[in-house]
Amino acid sequence: MKLIYRVTLFFILGIIVYSCSKEDTEFKSFLNNKEVVYPGRMAKVSVLPGKNRVGFSFNPSPDPSVTKYIVYWNNMRDSIAVNATSHNTNDLIKVVIPNLNEYTYSFTIYSFDKNGNKSIPLEVNNVKVYGSIYEARLLNRAFNGSSPYVLDDNTGRLTLNFGSPDTINIATTIKYVNKAGRSVEKQLLSNESSIQLDDFKPGTEIQYRSSYIPAQGSLDTFYVANYENFPHVYSYVECDKSLFKAVQLPNDAQPWDSGASYEKLWDGSVGPQGWGNVFHTNGGDYMPVHFTIDLGRVYNNLGRLEETGRDCCHNPDNFEVWGRADLNGAATTLKGNDGGWKDESIAKGWVLLKEVVRTDDGKAPFKVNLMENPPPVRYIRIRVKHNSNNEGWYTNMSELTFWNKQ
Repeated sequence: MKLIYRVTLFFILGIIVYSCSKEDTEFKSFLNNKEVVYPGRMAKVSVLPGKNRVGFSFNPSPDPSVTKYIVYWNNMRDSIAVNATSHNTNDLIKVVIPNLNEYTYSFTIYSFDKNGNKSIPLEVNNVKVYGSIYEARLLNRAFNGSSPYVLDDNTGRLTLNFGSPDTINIATTIKYVNKAGRSVEKQLLSNESSIQLDDFKPGTEIQYRSSYIPAQGSLDTFYVANYENFPHVYSYVECDKSLFKAVQLPNDAQPWDSGASYEKLWDGSVGPQGWGNVFHTNGGDYMPVHFTIDLGRVYNNLGRLEETGRDCCHNPDNFEVWGRADLNGAATTLKGNDGGWKDESIAKGWVLLKEVVRTDDGKAPFKVNLMENPPPVRYIRIRVKHNSNNEGWYTNMSELTFWNKQ
């Protein structure tokens, strides 16, 4: 029995050894008797989007046997190779694939050694390549609609204000004409909300165009197709007082005497003036009262007024400013304190440019903007409705100054 057991055991072991030997031989035959070698592959691949191209950056494989990397796309029909210049995993290797259509691609990257052995593949899917379609959808950064600009009348410094940028906005190019007449370009960066132009030439146009990147690390910057006009920047040019003169229309208030004439309103005096250097009514009518002046020429965009009171009393704190381009049919028949005067004035073609209300004593120079988009104006009618000291028979002023927007 022991002999039979031993023979049986050796027979079984022999079958097992034979079987294993046969499988190993068949495996080697399947691999053509060659050992399979997989070079180490790269790590941390980053996509670098671009215009009709795309790039990849990655940390190289630490495997010293790696000699190159090959990137495949278009179902392995197209490829591009880059040499393995380093095996330091802190370095970066970059490869750029040009001449691609605007599309979403899938790429496969392999490491190769000198014998042609390749690594396990690394797939990079949903890679967007950008082009003219993407660029055509870009819009310029919006300016601040409530306050697009601020122009300092004293220094001439112009500040352009913009809204919040898109997260992929890089910059906005501002193109304008300087005081020397030369075209200038400045850059408003995405982290800035305003830009100052110290040498802007008033009356000229400003254009702007924004630039973008589709994602961080982009190879290319994309630009909005066309420059866009910034809202026109108006500057205020003082009207020529040498052209001003008095006009006498029916029911206009009369000056106290020749020493308090209308001409005192545009004699260039600065600050509140005393008796002898102010226009003063003769008190012939109780307020409201009005008077008319000729600016000497037609202004198409009369935009601002400054009124200065007398150094003591009778200063208006509520008055209306009316305008017309000519005097044909402009005469009104009602007195300024008549309840129907306003309707008659409108019917005669007068336009209310501004009702000025002051909350002080009316002495200091007081500047206000007139109505937006006014009609052409040459003739001005001032209708004083109330004085700061509640005195209703007399009114006076030291100076009137007008500006045209251009």
